[in-house]
Amino acid sequence: MNNIAKRELEKLLNGNKNFVNGTPTTKNMTLETLKKYAYHQEPFAVVLTCSDSRVVPEIIFDCGIGELFVVRIAGMTVGENVVESLEYAVKKLNVPLMILLGHDDCGVMKYAKAHYPEPVSDFSSIIKCVYPVLDKKEDITCHNFFAQQHTIWVEDYLMKHSVIINSAVKNDKLDIAKCHFDHDTGRVSLI
Repeated sequence: MNNIAKRELEKLLNGNKNFVNGTPTTKNMTLETLKKYAYHQEPFAVVLTCSDSRVVPEIIFDCGIGELFVVRIAGMTVGENVVESLEYAVKKLNVPLMILLGHDDCGVMKYAKAHYPEPVSDFSSIIKCVYPVLDKKEDITCHNFFAQQHTIWVEDYLMKHSVIINSAVKNDKLDIAKCHFDHDTGRVSLI
């Protein structure tokens, strides 16, 4: 991991400790901060996570306005618009760090597990991004383990399907950290 990405990851993990301990220190949550970034942005990381209402990166990492570029979608699934949003953060905003943040008790993982391997008419574009993990024929009985395996799959998918992300990683301009959020403890851990 390059020094800039390492420093930013440490900042986020320390912010998570603040969240867990109930001692947030974020100051950048005012109109004054918003005005500072009214015509530009300089986030230090891009976060891809689930749209689950319990997973709010700015809060669990103790960050304020302008610090994170957050892409949220049910199940942290990837499709063309999601990939392009991440690419925008990498190419146009030059973020040095990408966080892939899965979480406990993911409804998408539960739904996919309950319906696998049947094709589904509801949520089919989301499910088609989750079934590949189940296709590996591993014994995945725990939804939280499933979510972690999906996070690993998402990184692999991005590296194979995005020239921009792959090139940035290979040229040491971007590091990807695979993380998991535990609802019981509030902790974010590296996978």
